[in-house]
Amino acid sequence: MSRITERLAAAAAMALVPGLALADAIQGGGEKQATNWTAIIMFAGFVVLTLFITKWAAAKTKSAADFYTAGGGISGFQNGLAIAGDYMSAASFLGISAAVMTSGYDGLIYSIGFLVGWPILTFLMAERLRNLGKFTFADVAAFRFAQTPVRIFAASGTLVVVAFYLIAQMVGAGSLIELLFGLDYWIAVVIVGALMMVYVLFGGMTATTWVQIIKACLLLGGASFMSFMVLWKYGFSPEAMFADAVRVKTELAAATPDTTPEAAAAAGQSIMGPGTFIKDPISAISFGMALMFGTAGLPHILMRFFTVPSAKEARKSVMWATGWIGYFYLLTFIIGFGAITFVLTNPDFLGADGKLMGGNNMAAVHLAHAVGGNVFLGFISAVAFATILAVVAGLTLSGASAVSHDLYATVIKKGNPEPGSELRVSRMTTIALGIVAVVLGIAFKNQNIAFMVSLAFAVAASANFPVLFMSVLWKDCTTRGAVIGGFLGLVSSVVLTVLSPSVWEATLGNPVGSAPFPYTSPALFSMTLAFLGIWLFSITDKGQRARIDRAGFPAQQVRSETGIGASEASSH
Repeated sequence: MSRITERLAAAAAMALVPGLALADAIQGGGEKQATNWTAIIMFAGFVVLTLFITKWAAAKTKSAADFYTAGGGISGFQNGLAIAGDYMSAASFLGISAAVMTSGYDGLIYSIGFLVGWPILTFLMAERLRNLGKFTFADVAAFRFAQTPVRIFAASGTLVVVAFYLIAQMVGAGSLIELLFGLDYWIAVVIVGALMMVYVLFGGMTATTWVQIIKACLLLGGASFMSFMVLWKYGFSPEAMFADAVRVKTELAAATPDTTPEAAAAAGQSIMGPGTFIKDPISAISFGMALMFGTAGLPHILMRFFTVPSAKEARKSVMWATGWIGYFYLLTFIIGFGAITFVLTNPDFLGADGKLMGGNNMAAVHLAHAVGGNVFLGFISAVAFATILAVVAGLTLSGASAVSHDLYATVIKKGNPEPGSELRVSRMTTIALGIVAVVLGIAFKNQNIAFMVSLAFAVAASANFPVLFMSVLWKDCTTRGAVIGGFLGLVSSVVLTVLSPSVWEATLGNPVGSAPFPYTSPALFSMTLAFLGIWLFSITDKGQRARIDRAGFPAQQVRSETGIGASEASSH
C-alpha cells in the first residue's frame, strides 16, 4: 500500500505547493485500500448538494456574462470566500502541513510566499482589473493595444498555466479517490472530470463560485477544529506545543542508529529555526518571486475580479480573501506541529518500517483521525476531494474563456460573434478541456508532477504578470513590447524549468549535478527577461501602432483609477 499512498500524498501536495521535494515519491502504483464508507457518504452528500446548486445556477445562466462572471452579481464577501476556495487547495492543506512537520520553521516559506502575493493584488491590480476588464485578464492587458497579438499571447499564457494545474489536480484527485474509496485510478479520474464538466457546462461561474464558497467554509471549519484540538491538549499554549514537538523530534533522532545525544538535540532544535530547505540565496529569491508574483498572474484568480459589481467590491474581495487565506495558513502551521506530537508518536499511523503510512504528506489526514476519529477522517477526506474539484472547475472556466472570448470572439470574429455562439464555443471548449484533463490525468499517473506546478507559477510570474503590470502602469508600453516581452517570459520560464534539476535530473533521469540550470525556480531570470523585453521593444517601437498605444494611456488611466465607463462597458 505504501507505494500508492506515497504517490497520492505527493500528487495531492504538489497540486498547489510547487517544488516540494516530497513529491518525488510519485512513482509506481498497485493495490487499493479498503473502501472508506464514511468518506464516501460525506463525499456523496457534497456532490448532491453541489449538483442542486448547479441546477439552480443553470436557470440563471443565460448569457456570456452570466457564464463567465455570474453576471457581475457576486458580493465582495462572497467573492472573497470564493477566491479563498479557489486558492486554498487540498495541496496547501496537505503539503504545507507536511512541510512544517518535516522541517518546522522552514515549512513556513510556502505560507509566507503564497500570502504575500495578495497585497500586490490589493494595491496594484484588483481595482484596475475590475474597471478595465470584462471576462478575462486579456481584456485588461489588451485594453489600448492591438487586440489580435495580445489576445493570442494572453490565451497562450493562460492555457499553459491551466494545463499544468489541471494535470496536477487530476492526478491528485484521482489518487485520493483511488486510495480512500477503493476505485480504480482511471475510474476516479473520469469521475472528477465528469463532475467538473457538469459544474462548468451547466452552472458556469455561478455554480463554480458557490462550490468554491461551500468548499472554503468546509476546509476552514475542518482546519479550525484540528488546530483547536491540538492547542487544547497544550492548554492553548503554543510554547508548550513547540517544546513538546522539539522533544519528540529529539527522541526520534536519538532512536536512529549511531546518533549522538548532541546530534539528536540539534536535530530536535532545528525545527525552530531556518535550515536548508532552500539551499542558496539565488534559489530562495527566485522561488519567493515565483510564489509571490505568480499569485498575481494566475488567470483563474484574476478572473474572479470580474464577478463583482464594482471596483469597491473588488477591493473587498481581496481584503476578505487575504484574511481567510492568512488565517488558513496560520492553521497549517499548528496542524504541522500537531502532526509531530499526535501522529509521529502514534504507532497506529506508522508502517512496519517506522515511517508515516502513506508518506509524510498524509500527516494532516492522520491528524484528523487522531483528533476526531473515523467520522472526522471521512469529513477531511471528502473536503480534500471537494477542494480539488472546486479548483479544477475554476481552472477549466478560465481556460474555456481564453479560447472562446479571447481567441474566438475577439481574434477570429473581430469582436462581433453571432448571438449565442461565444457561449457555445465556451461549452465546447469545456468539454474538450475536460476530456484532455482526464486523458492527461491518466497518462501522468506515474509521473513526478512537481515540475508542472512549479512551471505554472513560474509562467504566471514570468509572462502574465509583467504584461498585465506594464500595460496598466507604464504609459510607453506598446503592443510590440507587451507581446515580445510576454513571449520571452513564457518561453524562458518553460525552457529553464525543463533544464532545472527538478526536471532534468528527477524527471528525465539525467545524472545528479548535470542540470544546465542549477536553481529551484526560473522566476528571477525569466521574469527579469520579460520586463526587460517589454521595456526594450517598447522604447524602440516608433511605428504608427506604437503612437496609438501611447496615446491611449490617459483614457486607460482615467478609467482604471476612477471606473468611469466601466459599468457601461460591462453591462452586456
